[in-house]
Amino acid sequence: MANQKHVFTLRGASCAGCVRKIEGALENLAGVDEAKVNLAEKTLTVTGDVDEKRCIEAVENTGYGAEPALPDPREQREQQRAEDRRHYRQLLWRCIAALAVGLPLMAWGLITGEMSVHSSGQQLAWGLVGLATLVVMVFCGGHFYTGAWKAFRHHNANMDTLIALGTGAAWLYSMLVVLWPELLPESARHVYFEASAMIIGLINLGQALEVRARGKTSAAVEKLLELQDTSARVLKDGEERDVPLNAVHKGDRIRVRPGEKIPVDGTVDEGSSLVDESMLSGEPVPVKKTAGDSVSAGTLNKNGTLVFVAEKVGAETRLSQIIEMVRNAQNSRVPIARLADSISAIFVPTVMIIAIVAALVWFNFGPEPVAAHMLVVLISVLIIACPCALGLATPMSVMVGVGKGAEHGVLIRNGKALQQASNIETLVVDKTGTLTEGAPKLTDIETDAEEDALLTQLAALETGSEHPLAEAIVQAAKGKGLKLPGVTEFEAITAHGVRGTVEGKTVMLGNRKLMEKEQIDVGEWPARAEALAEKGRTAMYAAVDGRIAGVIAVADPIREDAEAAVARLQKLGLRVQMLTGDNRATAEAVARQLNIDEVHADLQPEDKETLVQKLQQKGKRVGMAGDGINDAPALARADVGFAIGAGTDVAIETADVTLMRSSLHGVADAIELSRATLRNIKQNLFGAFVYNTLGIPIAAGVLYPFTGALLSPVIAGAAMALSSVTVVSNANRLRFFKPSELKEVQS
Repeated sequence: MANQKHVFTLRGASCAGCVRKIEGALENLAGVDEAKVNLAEKTLTVTGDVDEKRCIEAVENTGYGAEPALPDPREQREQQRAEDRRHYRQLLWRCIAALAVGLPLMAWGLITGEMSVHSSGQQLAWGLVGLATLVVMVFCGGHFYTGAWKAFRHHNANMDTLIALGTGAAWLYSMLVVLWPELLPESARHVYFEASAMIIGLINLGQALEVRARGKTSAAVEKLLELQDTSARVLKDGEERDVPLNAVHKGDRIRVRPGEKIPVDGTVDEGSSLVDESMLSGEPVPVKKTAGDSVSAGTLNKNGTLVFVAEKVGAETRLSQIIEMVRNAQNSRVPIARLADSISAIFVPTVMIIAIVAALVWFNFGPEPVAAHMLVVLISVLIIACPCALGLATPMSVMVGVGKGAEHGVLIRNGKALQQASNIETLVVDKTGTLTEGAPKLTDIETDAEEDALLTQLAALETGSEHPLAEAIVQAAKGKGLKLPGVTEFEAITAHGVRGTVEGKTVMLGNRKLMEKEQIDVGEWPARAEALAEKGRTAMYAAVDGRIAGVIAVADPIREDAEAAVARLQKLGLRVQMLTGDNRATAEAVARQLNIDEVHADLQPEDKETLVQKLQQKGKRVGMAGDGINDAPALARADVGFAIGAGTDVAIETADVTLMRSSLHGVADAIELSRATLRNIKQNLFGAFVYNTLGIPIAAGVLYPFTGALLSPVIAGAAMALSSVTVVSNANRLRFFKPSELKEVQS
């Protein structure tokens, strides 16, 4: 059996302790390489040489349930949403039924203050109340007790254990009071049926609100899934037929009409149209597509009809890869989560010990009624200490943060990259294709003659050359619609330039050495050439029939938004350094225009990796931004590698963060998102830790000497439910994240 990945939906997992037990059980299974639980989505992902049946058995042996997830992500998500809706309604009804019993009882106690058993009539009345509470416990809280029992059978303890012990102890004590009141002193004959009912009702309410809020955390993945069309219009044997997406094959010709989504990846064969790629790239401006251009699944055809040839279908499409990458990243852990994992490993058993110790202290040293005080402390500690919030603190924020990144064209590989991006101090940036457009263009023509006439002659001459700069001159002429004549007697003069005959005239283009060799007087033109070189452009001399005709310059143009992006990165506190294989003069000219802090020129690809390593050895946390292909060694070496533009397979595989748009602003977006997500995680963890740190001592009665009152188990139950809702709600605030660039545009 080949190494493969299995995804399961989980039942019964509710806290960080559950996650630890399930992952531990799977990782101890022979053949398993890795097991990850996503508590936010209630899923388990297992990678390794192992079959599904053994994985499910291992989960069940820990006291939880699992079943294989549906292979189609859309079907799986729809099933999950349907299950969430069903679960939400079920939890609400359980809450309503439990509170219908608990609220009147609590109101009775507050109004009359009479919650004790002192007569046979009260025994009968409270006995009936006890039976009603038992019905609530069975039908509204039965899942807590079955979960606790399963955990007990497998020598585990979880959130259900604490709830079951707390509410069970309250009910059993109350029934003891009802059935055998004479066994207890008068002052201790208080019943706590309202505590059992109210706690179950409030916890069900908290879980219902959590399910509802949790659904919003995966909104970004849902948007990506909605981009996938369900069918395609295939041209075959002269006919058009709509076929399901899974029936589309490589090589099929597909027609897309205005307003329709492009179903698979391919290359345009016929037609012209504007295509909205914003959901994949983050670029708001539609891109013109004509024959030979590539199109991606999920993008929207705007105004024309296109016929394209399918090249990547199913899981191979760029959109499918993005969805898979986002889901994997959402399942991953951030390093900061290890703190929560370490605590959760011993949390529930520790809480049970604290509850027992606190109860014994009250039993031995507390004031009358000793038994009542002891019970209140025991129940309150057990209930308030449930570690739900602790388990949800990091996965919820990671889930929202990674999804939000995908919305803005920032694909984050894993939780580690998400956290490390927030700590970057130095960003090294490749010049070509990152700060510049990556393709040389004709930037200047300086001549005393007619501009288009000279360009026509030079472009005609360069059609015979294979030099990269020649292509820029030819494309500039074609862009102006100039008709190029033929060239004869073409000659490439090594290290100097080219020469040929165009329409009977001898045309030369090259460096100053070529002019000197041919004894052509360049006059004052070298000063102009030098001024162009200082701007980072490659200047060349043009001569016609032995006379200087002018100077032209070719350059790799700086990206329109590069200067603003560099300034934004520096504003975020990063020191920006440029790496390039280009010559120093050109590199420094680009750096001056962009206000870059430091320049490293004349580098080979391996030199870039060495430079990143040297910066790291100095204690710097380094990010590397490049195109993901020739920069692969440096991207891999950096603390966080950013592959800019393209979104190619190489980029996705190499970099920690892939940016779908060709702009350095994407790096700033990623860093801002990383910092916002990490800040959100810290808020969640702080809230969860403070909640338990303060909640347990208060529940144990440390304030009793000052207030003369103990924390009510009902208040403890409400606080516990509220803590989880608070964590999920705080994580959802990340859904409103906007990069600073976007805020400035909208303001």
